[in-house]
Amino acid sequence: MKIPASRINPFLRQPDPKVAAVLLFGPDQGLVRERAEALVLTVVDDLADPFRVAVFTGADIKADPPCLADEAAQLSLTGGRRVIWVHEATDGISPTFESFLDNGGHDNLVIVEAGTLGPQSSLRKLFEKSSHGASIGCYEDDAKGLEAVIRETLGRHGLSPTAEARDYLVENLGSDRRVTRSELEKLALYALSGTANSDGGNGENRLVGLDDAMACIGDSAAMSLDSVAYCTASGDSRGLDRAFERALMEGTSPVGILRAVGRHLQRIHMALGLVDGGATFEKAMAGLRPPIIFKFKSEFQTQMKRWRMSRLSGALELVTEAEIDCKTTGFPAQAGCHRALIRIAQAARAR
Repeated sequence: MKIPASRINPFLRQPDPKVAAVLLFGPDQGLVRERAEALVLTVVDDLADPFRVAVFTGADIKADPPCLADEAAQLSLTGGRRVIWVHEATDGISPTFESFLDNGGHDNLVIVEAGTLGPQSSLRKLFEKSSHGASIGCYEDDAKGLEAVIRETLGRHGLSPTAEARDYLVENLGSDRRVTRSELEKLALYALSGTANSDGGNGENRLVGLDDAMACIGDSAAMSLDSVAYCTASGDSRGLDRAFERALMEGTSPVGILRAVGRHLQRIHMALGLVDGGATFEKAMAGLRPPIIFKFKSEFQTQMKRWRMSRLSGALELVTEAEIDCKTTGFPAQAGCHRALIRIAQAARAR
């Protein structure tokens, strides 16, 4: 069965007892791991319990297919249900899971982590069609979802972001849930350390300001995505190469990079639409939400003057096509992503 977005959180808190195995997949590998850990904790109290948590890779299952059913049938020496946790799953283990899910009736829970799986993926289709399997897609947080993560993570420390800090965090986080959580925890530690410029001091009402957010998140992976987006839209090929390599080294997926560039181009498109409606460049830029961070305002306005609607539409089509290609099994995602960005940068330089 396919778990819709509205049911994911309730399912993670209390999985359907009829489900023997859960597939978590998608470009946001931090979210994949976070949700996998949440499922594990519905069965055991300790993620590293050697008696009740057995960890395998997709390659292990492919090399020894019977081990999946054997592990799922084993009883725990200490009592209670067990978890069989499979990392790095691919379509190559679909036949093994087809047999496993057909049998059903397993008391232990199997959790499977995979990367991006397209709609035609045999493993994804298998879980979506099975009554004993569940499939959960894990995609990058949108602005609304990211705001909720920010409020929840900072709220656990008795902190709340100001509107400016929230907008900055939404703009500079979100490509990977695990990175987002880590950066917010770092920000909370900074805000509570006494060196921050946070307003208030009465615990629950303590505010985290824009200066605090910029001081902590300024060197995050999300800032690398900003660099990729701005270099691409400015036609800076040399800067793009450096920023692209840095983003990959920090663990950002090619799809995540493409989406960041796509969002940036859409914001330019939206601002130019406001200009066509009679607004000045300054007012059009000021009307964007979340707002452009002041350090990028000059560069963004230059990009608004450089681009035309027709070329922006073509650039956005390139981003969409490249993302589809990156999700195709066997496609060289990094090379395809880089090639698309270089073509967009060339378009930015065209007169």
